[in-house]
Amino acid sequence: MTRHARTLVMGNSGSGKSWLAARIAAELGAPWIDLDHLFWEPGGYNIARDKTLTHAMLDAACAQPSWVVEGVYGSLLTRAQPRSDTLLWLCVDEAECIANITRRGPRRGGSVATMAALTAWAASYRSRDGSSGFAAHQALFDGYAGAKVRLSNRSDIAAFLAPG
Repeated sequence: MTRHARTLVMGNSGSGKSWLAARIAAELGAPWIDLDHLFWEPGGYNIARDKTLTHAMLDAACAQPSWVVEGVYGSLLTRAQPRSDTLLWLCVDEAECIANITRRGPRRGGSVATMAALTAWAASYRSRDGSSGFAAHQALFDGYAGAKVRLSNRSDIAAFLAPG
């Protein structure tokens, strides 16, 4: 698939969004925007940033000619969607997401408790309500008018990244 200049990457925690987004951004020579860094205050995952500031930061990032935005936050992805041309959904099985989270370990000052909370969050993907759950991601994907690809496992992701 031809890489497009303004790509959204969404999926569950641990699905590989950051890994894939970093590679696509490098290939495009474009900024990679991790929505965790916009949503949370620096230093961890325990204090959400003011929503107005988060929106301003996202809007500024999406005003650039090219970018890769990745995250689980459907509300923020929906905000970026009108300026995007491609949507990638990493719809990976929850067991694989949990294994990925466990393998990578704590991030941004995380602890054993935050790791336990994150794995529980990842396990709830198909049942949780709100804009960061499976149903919301499915609705965003179904309604997306640009180029879109659903990647369900490592081999799908590898094939997507393969040249040609």
